[in-house]
Amino acid sequence: MKILHTSDWHLGKKLEKISRLPEQELVLKEICEIADKEDVNAVVIAGDLYDVFNPGTDAIELFYRTLKILSKNGKRAVIALAGNHDSPDRIEAPAPLARECGIIFSGYPHTKIKPFMLETGLGVTKSEKGFIEITVPGNKVPLRVLFTPYANEYRLRTYLGDEQREGEFREVLQEMWGGLAKKYCDDKGINILATHLYMVKKDGEMPEEPEDEKPILHIGGAQPVYTGNVPKEMQYVALGHLHRHIEAEAKQCPVVYSGSPVAYSMSEAGQKKSVIIVDLKPGKLAKFRRVELSKGKSLERKKFKAINKAVKWLSDNQNALVELTVVSDTYLSAEDQRRLRDAHPGIVAIIPETASGADSSGDNGELKLADLSKSIDELFADYFKYKHAQEPSKEIVSLFKEILAAEDVV
Repeated sequence: MKILHTSDWHLGKKLEKISRLPEQELVLKEICEIADKEDVNAVVIAGDLYDVFNPGTDAIELFYRTLKILSKNGKRAVIALAGNHDSPDRIEAPAPLARECGIIFSGYPHTKIKPFMLETGLGVTKSEKGFIEITVPGNKVPLRVLFTPYANEYRLRTYLGDEQREGEFREVLQEMWGGLAKKYCDDKGINILATHLYMVKKDGEMPEEPEDEKPILHIGGAQPVYTGNVPKEMQYVALGHLHRHIEAEAKQCPVVYSGSPVAYSMSEAGQKKSVIIVDLKPGKLAKFRRVELSKGKSLERKKFKAINKAVKWLSDNQNALVELTVVSDTYLSAEDQRRLRDAHPGIVAIIPETASGADSSGDNGELKLADLSKSIDELFADYFKYKHAQEPSKEIVSLFKEILAAEDVV
């Protein structure tokens, strides 16, 4: 069996005032072409389908149109989970109609999918909260999927009936996943886990959550889940949330973030975007590979001291979105700004920087210009240090990130 794993579409996303929807349409078309070329049996979209709880009509139409194409009129299974950017109710609202096309939505961790069978031979034959078994046309082997859409820790405990239970949340998840796997997942089928949670190897690297992303690891959110919490019966874990491709575990059961199909913030500048093609056989560990995507615009952070050189580079690199820093001894005139804007339609921001590279306060305590080429997190840290004469604590920084990400969270 062959599966295409993708996540973090963030349909409707903007970069400052620039809409990414035209790019997203091209990239999703490319994903559909890859699914056909690879002749995959199923597609897993591991959360953050939209960028906000209440997406625009254009984003919704693009989403449904793409899933209809991916499903091949009920010949290919499509499983789509809600992420921390998504409204669970909105994701599940079209579920009865979507099932007629072989599209399976889950907005909540305790969702129970209603069994069905299409004329194509695709259907859900077994179902329990957080689990489905799927029959795939032309394939005698069943696909078993443990699924856990995003919810914060309190809501997850509530959904799982463990509000009063003591102990770490990841242990509660491990017990739930383990019980489902033991009951349904033997070596006569394909067994995968799909989730939109922050999962890392215990005592391993803790990748940073994306810039401009609503963080999962914040006050009231959910603690990281360890790869060791994955049941031994699983052959592959399809993750969403982190926007770059990461293999959290590859030697045992592969635990993989597919990454977003489009670069959404300047912290993703230079990243190669991709989807994952997973080859699976009963009783064997999955083999997987990246297929790079080419239709999204590249994000570039460029710095110039001469306006003419900046204009030349902008003219030669039209298919990019650019954060432009201009170093000057004086100021950036309106005429210079106009020349830069006229040279390129995709300038996200023009950042003036003094040639002295000034910090927030000078050696003699005099106030200087902030370095606007820094990220918002770095600027906050500089301001906090300027006001309080000390670095902000990890708790303060975490709270600041949560406040930045608070819009559209309910």
